[in-house]
Amino acid sequence: MTTKPGTTTTEVATLRPEFAKNAPKAFRALIAFDAAAREGLDPALVELIQIRASHLNHCAYCLHMHTNDARKAGESEDRLHMVAVWREARPFFTEREQAALALTDAVTRVADAGVPDDVHNEAAAHFDERELSQILALICAINTWNRVALATRKAAGTDER
Repeated sequence: MTTKPGTTTTEVATLRPEFAKNAPKAFRALIAFDAAAREGLDPALVELIQIRASHLNHCAYCLHMHTNDARKAGESEDRLHMVAVWREARPFFTEREQAALALTDAVTRVADAGVPDDVHNEAAAHFDERELSQILALICAINTWNRVALATRKAAGTDER
């Protein structure tokens, strides 16, 4: 990475590469993967999964983007506030949504304990194999987006879509 003329030493430490600009093929591939992962899934469920993973990964950029998208799609403020504590707020979510959120937690934190059989089995009770595979792909996609946003220090509220 080159520094810009007139940049101070402190500013140099905070400059990060522009992922979309500098790795356009990878960026387009990630967009395509994300779009493919969403196919056939309920858009409200998609946003809940993306919000939950973004909470777990502390990705303010993605959290801001997906809560705004969820609001535009008609999601209630009550449910948006409860995603972070969904286990303590089960009445706000259907059993199907809870199963997807539990799977999101397990896959996002896969290094902690893998994906326990009970979490997988509960998700499999609510989703067919195709849906379950799509959800897994979506969880992988949002975790990748979170990592890109965090690694490049994307600032919440600067979504340019």
